[in-house]
Amino acid sequence: MDLKQEVAVITGATGRLGFEITLALAKAGCQCVCQYHNNLEKAEQITSQIRKLGQNALPVKADLTIEEDIKQMFEQAGSLGTPQILINCAAIFGKTPLEQTNFQQAQKFMNLNLTSAIMTSKYFAKSVKEKGPPLGETQNKSAGKIINIADVGGIRPWADYVLYCSSKAALIGATKSLAKELAPEICVNALAPGIVTWPDDFDESQKKRQLSFIPLKRIAALNEIAAAVIFLLENDYITGQVLCVDGGRSI
Repeated sequence: MDLKQEVAVITGATGRLGFEITLALAKAGCQCVCQYHNNLEKAEQITSQIRKLGQNALPVKADLTIEEDIKQMFEQAGSLGTPQILINCAAIFGKTPLEQTNFQQAQKFMNLNLTSAIMTSKYFAKSVKEKGPPLGETQNKSAGKIINIADVGGIRPWADYVLYCSSKAALIGATKSLAKELAPEICVNALAPGIVTWPDDFDESQKKRQLSFIPLKRIAALNEIAAAVIFLLENDYITGQVLCVDGGRSI
């Protein structure tokens, strides 16, 4: 896929990783639809930076746990053109020891970390198939790309994070299922980053312990994750895969 002038929808664009991915897409030539939930200031900041790069940007407020908001987000995205790229980056993270877990917490994690990605994929796929060019006109290249931002915790889960790790493992499963269902028009892949930023409650001993599990002995830089997103978008013969960018943590 040639990313120049393609319309990309990025959920969670105001998050630390989402922000970096969105900027990388803009630098590659994409027009960006930047979904945010409440952080208007950050949304205006990212769209301003994108416009300075010479690309169009549209901030869209949406609650991804409400289907009507997702539908309206894609309707608004149409003002830039038909989206050909969807990056599902919105997520919540948190420690949830089993004895403290309840149904309300579980529903919150699953709704945002899994169900929202499935529903955004639904409306994205509908848009691509209804308005996108026929497959033959793309010279056997996919008309659309979906990348779900999972986590190495969905592959090598941690104790006390059962809801987060379970939701990310489920997102990986959804990625593979959608890759089969949406082919050949749309490629669907997942990215599984390792540690990018330390949890606020981690002390030095906890950081040292986690680094001992990583062969490369360091956490990831944000731009290393963003570069992997660009790689998956530019390759038209990868679908249903999980790319671990984790310093070797998953091996």
